[in-house]
Amino acid sequence: MISSTFAVHPLASAQVAGLPAPLTAADFHPFDENRAKLGQLLFFDPLLSGNKNIACATCHNPNHGSADGLSLGIGEGGMNVGPARTPGEGANKIRKRIPRNAPALWNLGALGVKHMFWDGRVVHSDVYENGFITPAQEWLPSNLSGLLAAQALFPMTAQFEMAGNPSENEVAGAAHSRVDEVWPIIAKRVRIIPEYADLFIETFDDIDDPLDIGIPHIVNALADFQNSEFQSFDSPFDAYLAGDTSALTDEQTNGLKLFYGKAGCSSCHAGSLLTDQDFHALMLPHFGPGRTRQWDTIVRDVGRMAFSNRLEDAYRFRTPSLRNVALTGPYGHNGAYKTLEGMVRHHLQPRESFAAWTPDNLILPDVPWLAGGDFLAFDDKLERARLMSQLDIEPQNLSDPEVDQLLAFLQSLTGTESIKGRLGRPETVPSGLHVD
Repeated sequence: MISSTFAVHPLASAQVAGLPAPLTAADFHPFDENRAKLGQLLFFDPLLSGNKNIACATCHNPNHGSADGLSLGIGEGGMNVGPARTPGEGANKIRKRIPRNAPALWNLGALGVKHMFWDGRVVHSDVYENGFITPAQEWLPSNLSGLLAAQALFPMTAQFEMAGNPSENEVAGAAHSRVDEVWPIIAKRVRIIPEYADLFIETFDDIDDPLDIGIPHIVNALADFQNSEFQSFDSPFDAYLAGDTSALTDEQTNGLKLFYGKAGCSSCHAGSLLTDQDFHALMLPHFGPGRTRQWDTIVRDVGRMAFSNRLEDAYRFRTPSLRNVALTGPYGHNGAYKTLEGMVRHHLQPRESFAAWTPDNLILPDVPWLAGGDFLAFDDKLERARLMSQLDIEPQNLSDPEVDQLLAFLQSLTGTESIKGRLGRPETVPSGLHVD
C-alpha cells in the first residue's frame, strides 16, 4: 500500500480553514495481494464481455487516468482505446453511445465512499436483505466484499457497455431475461480455463474445485485489484496536508485558499476524498442518449431521480472526487467539458456557461449513424428549461488570474508514484484474448 511519509504539521491546517485530515492507508478497506493479482488479469481480460471483445480496462484505462478520455464512451463493438477509439464497422458497429462519462476509479476502495455510479444506484442498504441496493434488487449474489465488488457486476450486464446485443451471444440474451442470469455464464467461462481455475483455487480458501468458482469470487478479485491499483494519496497536496508547507508553489497555495474560501469549491468537494458523497445539479448541457428511463417520452438523463424517484433529485449527479482530476477529463457526468478550465468556469458561472456552451467543448468520436440524435435534447427548448430550473451551486466571480491559481491548485492533487499503479497492465491474460 501507498503510505504518507510526513508527520502531521500543526500549522498545515491552521493556515486555511476547512482543510481535511491527510488521507492514509488506514482510510481504505483492506485488500488481499493475491486476489488483487488475480483481479488484474480479470480487469484486462475481454472474457468478461458478451462478445469477448471489451474489458473493464478498455473504458477504465491506466493510460487515461483510469477512464477513457472521451466525453461519452464507445462500448461493445468499438475498436482501439482512449480518444483513438472508433465506433466499429459493419455488423459489429456500435448501436448507441455509452450514456454517461466513464468515471475515474481513484480511491473508490476508501472507507468513506458511500455510492457507486453517477446516480448512486449501488449503495449499502438492508432493504433487500442482502446488504445493498442495486439494479439487481433481491437477485444480487451474496458474499460480495463491498461496494466495489457490487459495482463490478453491472457493466457485464449492460448491452452497450460489455454484454452486446441479444442476438449475438448468450450473455446478452440472458441480460434481457433477468439480470442475475448473466453471472453464472460469466463464471463458467472463467472456471473452464485451467489457468484461471488454478489461480482461484490457490487464492480463495473456499474454493477446492473449479466448480466452486462463482461470480462473487470474480468481482471480489476485481474489487481488490481496483482498491489496490487506484489508491492515490501521494500528491503535493497530500504532502502539504501532512506538514510540508513547501510542497505547493505560491500559485498553488493561492489556489488552495480560493478553493477553501472565495470560490466555494470545498462546500461540495469536501473531506479527504474531496467529495461530499452527495448529489448536485450543475446545469450541464445534455447530449447523447442519456440514461433515459424506459417511460420517458424524450431522450434525456434525469440523474439521481431515476434511482430515487423523487422529483427534487432531478438532474442531480454524484460529486466526484477531485484527486488526480487533471488526468481524468473530460469532465462532468457526461463529459461536457474536455478541459479542466472549461469545467471550472462552468462552476463559477453555470447559467452563462450553459447558454454559451457549444459541442466543440466535447471529445466525442464521430458516429455518423447516431449523429442525428446526439443533440436532440440539447436543442429541445422545454428540456433546456427543465435543466435550467435545477441548480445547486452559487455563481462566483473570479478574475482570470484567480482562475489560473485555482487550476494550479487542482494540478497539485495529482499523485506522484501512485498514478503509475502497483501492478499495471499484464502482457497476456489466461483466456489468450487480446489485451488492450
